Amino acid sequence: TSLQDAFKPVNSWISHGIGWLDEIQSFYRERSLIEKEYSSKLNQLAKRYFEKKAKKSAALSVGDSPQMTPGSLESASLVTWTSILNSTEVLSKEHETLSSELLNQVAEPLKDISTKYEDFRKRHEALAVKLQQERDSVYSDLKKAKEKYDMQCKEVESARVKVEKSYDASKNKAEKAKQQELLDMNNVKNTYLIAINVTNRHKEKYFHEDMPELLNSLQDLNECRITKINNVWTRSATLEVDCHRRCTENLETVISEIKRNLPYLDSNMFVEHNIAQWNEPANFEFEPSMVWHDTDDIVVDEPAQVFLRNMMTKGRRSLEEVKPDLEKKKKEVEGLRARKEAVKFDDSQGQVDADVTRALFHSMEEFLVFDNKRTTYQVEIDTILLAVGDIERGASTHKFKAASFKIPTNCDYCQERIWGMGSKGFTCRDCGYSCHAKCEMKVPATCPGVLDKAAKKALKEEKRASIAINSIPVELGNGDEHKSTSGVSRSNTMTSTLSSSHSSGTLKSVVGSKLTKSNSTAGTGPIRRVIAPPPENYVAAPPPEPIHEMFAEEAVKGKMSYAYSAVGEGEITVEAGKDLMILESDDGSGWIKVKAGFRVGLVPASYVETNPASSIPERPMSANSSSAVSIAHSIASSTIGKKKGPAVAPRRGAKKVKYVEAIYAYEAQTSAEFSMQEGDKFVLVKEDQGDGWAEVELNGVTKSVPANYIQIL
Repeated sequence: TSLQDAFKPVNSWISHGIGWLDEIQSFYRERSLIEKEYSSKLNQLAKRYFEKKAKKSAALSVGDSPQMTPGSLESASLVTWTSILNSTEVLSKEHETLSSELLNQVAEPLKDISTKYEDFRKRHEALAVKLQQERDSVYSDLKKAKEKYDMQCKEVESARVKVEKSYDASKNKAEKAKQQELLDMNNVKNTYLIAINVTNRHKEKYFHEDMPELLNSLQDLNECRITKINNVWTRSATLEVDCHRRCTENLETVISEIKRNLPYLDSNMFVEHNIAQWNEPANFEFEPSMVWHDTDDIVVDEPAQVFLRNMMTKGRRSLEEVKPDLEKKKKEVEGLRARKEAVKFDDSQGQVDADVTRALFHSMEEFLVFDNKRTTYQVEIDTILLAVGDIERGASTHKFKAASFKIPTNCDYCQERIWGMGSKGFTCRDCGYSCHAKCEMKVPATCPGVLDKAAKKALKEEKRASIAINSIPVELGNGDEHKSTSGVSRSNTMTSTLSSSHSSGTLKSVVGSKLTKSNSTAGTGPIRRVIAPPPENYVAAPPPEPIHEMFAEEAVKGKMSYAYSAVGEGEITVEAGKDLMILESDDGSGWIKVKAGFRVGLVPASYVETNPASSIPERPMSANSSSAVSIAHSIASSTIGKKKGPAVAPRRGAKKVKYVEAIYAYEAQTSAEFSMQEGDKFVLVKEDQGDGWAEVELNGVTKSVPANYIQIL
């Protein structure tokens, strides 16, 4: 822990020590051959290794770039090594038996030690890279949060400018858009502030927990390596004592020198010569946007509290999910560490030691992933609790699950459509509430609890009816003195009929609506005109998503968008505009089974519109309006004749369509290739045939893309 953030120099020093084992191994191998040539050869060998030691004395003692030069001092291991070289000059005669013993009992074990400890060192290095990547990833997330916050501030400023430039009816719309952008900005700001706390905690964890633990492990690795070297040296010296009684006294001196080489002495010398002044990086702080000056206080108004409550709920659920895995991995790491301590000095358990070490580092990597998640969730929860308290208590939050919407569905929060192959959203497991992924964190905690199918359907219909009635425009006054008392109002006999199959928030048709003048203004005041509702209230909306909890007996209706003539067995001929009943939906072949009148058969799925909107009602006439032409009819008629049917009907009996999604961006190099962005979807025509390319289709055009840039959905 004294070196703090000094993994690179420590790792380099450890690498030198492990590499040095190869030289020691080489020494004993060469010595086993030279022993046959008696003392002259041994003297030459000792001199040669004295020179090598002199060249690497500083690197082995204090590393490549020490803060303080060691002068003539050497590490305890080098001092011991010097004693061994001196004894080698004395042991100038060794017979063939000793040569064989040195080769089998000294050189080969050194090779195994070098290989094993180099593997251990590389695993430390890989773990250090992983830790740095995790830290940099958190830093990157903070940077993205800052950029998103700056962008949202610009959006608010842009909305404010639009409000200033807008007039009359558009001003309210611009003001509403500005308020929505302001709410989104507050949520983004809160996310940014929370990300700052998360990043600071990860930084602290990296410098005060993860790196010190890794450096301690490296120190233990080095000291264990030195212990094993001592064992090898002791074995070598003992062999020489047995073979050369005349040199017993000299060799006993060498053994005593080896015993003085305690594992921690080298580490202490390296630390003393490499201690440098180190200052911990400053904590991250909130940075106001250049275009939106703000403080570092978390926004706690009602919309923000909804967002924070949902964020706290999601964080607590995620925290509870990750805790069992974290505890499991923690126990696993502790067990492996205890097992490693039991076998690391036992030469007979060398393979077990290697296997345990590999398993330990694998478990530590997995533990770090769960621990970092726990840290993130806990900091998020603590930050929200500090700002607004436990706002989740007593709230009826929705239990959302991820969902894909393949047919038109309205978001119950923003009332906008969720539709398309790539559309993703969430649905409450209990009450069936549906929303965009972007709206999930904004949904108020108003879940009514577990509902059956009929109750879910009734709840959706109630919401649709309420929003549709509120969306009907009633009147527009003429003069400030009449704003508080309406001059024109709807009759009590108004009977607006809402289609039960229409999506939430959209008025499908108004039948029997009647506008009458109020008696309170009869004969007084200026003439006031009833303003008809805008044309979009008379135009059928795009087909909505049917409620998933439909009763089995409710069949899906459709309409032929284009005429189709049967060309194969089991098909039927249907003219354009014909109402249908869909009996079997498309299973991926491009065909569906329908009932048209009394005929039942197959037609192309692309020729059929599912749940078509009802016909457009005529616009109700105002008593004082001079318009004689229905705007709704003009809009509807403007769209007639613009549809163009597919040039060729899909082939019946084709294989089930497979879709692929781009997982990386790619720029086309030739006209036979598609350019694509991450997340783009295509129809798979031909998989990789071994050349690394796949053929895909988009809008009827088939081209090639790299096979490893896509994944099958």
